[in-house]
Amino acid sequence: MARNSNRVLVNGAENALDRMKYEIANEFGVNLSGDTPSRMNGSVGGEMTKRLVAFAEQSMSGMGTMGMRR
Repeated sequence: MARNSNRVLVNGAENALDRMKYEIANEFGVNLSGDTPSRMNGSVGGEMTKRLVAFAEQSMSGMGTMGMRR
């Protein structure tokens, strides 16, 4: 069995990531469970990564959510 070696570095981030995971799964119509094919579960993780990278890029560029400089 695989062991999860990820650890949360920011307090509260784990809950936010779980909410994001289930929101994306709902958008994709994926039921996150052991019976769900890994390809479908992986699509949720891939979308989470895509959104988190976009958020980080936006944050690093100094842009707000509306595309306006702060």
